[in-house]
Amino acid sequence: MKISRQQRIIQMLSDREWLTTDTLAEQLDVSKETIRRDLKGLQQQGKIVRHHGRARMIHPDNRDGGEPFGARLKSHYADKVDIARHALDYLTEGMTIALDASSTCFQLARQLPDINLTVFTNSLPVCHEMAKRERITLICAGGTLDRKYRCYVNPSLGALLKDVEIDLFIFSCEGVDENGAMWDPAEQSATFKAQLLKRAIQSLLLIDKSKFQRSSEVKIGSLSQVTQIITDVHPSRR
Repeated sequence: MKISRQQRIIQMLSDREWLTTDTLAEQLDVSKETIRRDLKGLQQQGKIVRHHGRARMIHPDNRDGGEPFGARLKSHYADKVDIARHALDYLTEGMTIALDASSTCFQLARQLPDINLTVFTNSLPVCHEMAKRERITLICAGGTLDRKYRCYVNPSLGALLKDVEIDLFIFSCEGVDENGAMWDPAEQSATFKAQLLKRAIQSLLLIDKSKFQRSSEVKIGSLSQVTQIITDVHPSRR
């Protein structure tokens, strides 16, 4: 019964970009709680992504199923601000840090004090924030602007990074699955993070509770590559 219902959910989602929990419950004639359990199971299998009472299929060939930056900025806003505030404890003057184009790193950028730092980033909003700081040296990844994700895509990133010594890479991701793999919805975003993870001396993952037990289209790497994690989830609940 459960397996056949989950198969029907997959069939329904294959024809639509998003379906809400309410719609699935109504069409399958079961409770919303039953649908939530089914969706959680499908998410843990890496077949779907859930977001604010709705779900969509993961399409590996699409590799661009993420939400725009503006939408992500509003999601779990208070949690991200708090997580970013804790990340400030890892920064000291004279460091060279890299920030990704996540909404959580943008919250960190907004809180950064004007101290002697070098910031490397592919994020347009982070660049705008850093331009307000007189003592921070800003290095932009450059390239073509992806307006959906408000980030720069640079095929020559590897060559650029050869001249930049990164002390700490701070980033977020779309999800971490049950096996500890980190995922993002877009190829360019995952590539940027994978390269910085290998290049940086240390790394710091900023991740809110909605991201655990989730996967997406493109794998970034493994949690074993990350030096430290800041989250709002108790370790026993991850």
